[in-house]
Amino acid sequence: MSTGTTPDGRAFPPPRAGERATLESWLDFHRATLELKCAGLDDAQLRLAPVPPSSMTLLGLVQHLAEIERNWFQRVFAGLRVPPVYEEGGPDAFTLSPDRGIEEALAAWRAEVARSREITAAALLEDTGIPPAPESAYLGEEGVSLRWILVHLIEEYARHNGHADLIRECLDGTTGA
Repeated sequence: MSTGTTPDGRAFPPPRAGERATLESWLDFHRATLELKCAGLDDAQLRLAPVPPSSMTLLGLVQHLAEIERNWFQRVFAGLRVPPVYEEGGPDAFTLSPDRGIEEALAAWRAEVARSREITAAALLEDTGIPPAPESAYLGEEGVSLRWILVHLIEEYARHNGHADLIRECLDGTTGA
């Protein structure tokens, strides 16, 4: 099924696809949006938190979403015991390292995205993973479906891309999807 592209080159989700293709294409669209928000900025700009009182940065968002990918697809869905992507990043991976720039962070994030796709490629939307505590306390011990995880990740990326919009606009005036 062919789709169009946005003026900035991102593949737009097909408007009449099946459920799985719709969910995956919207997640991929938001993944591409995150990368777009970081494009063309220097290291200092990517580390700047221009929306007080928040300390959120574009580099921190990339790190955070790499950790989110690992958590939901590897730990929850696949049940793997894997360490954090960034040991020093705190539980949400927002803490920046002076030695890690955007290329390294994007490479780690892309690797997590690739692993997420690999883990879910043969899975059904109804297949479930069991969240560890504390998530199981409010999600239940029966687990969450891949469908639920995909919807949650779309929501997570969309919310953080909204943050990225505000940060980017403060940095250089760039606005838009």
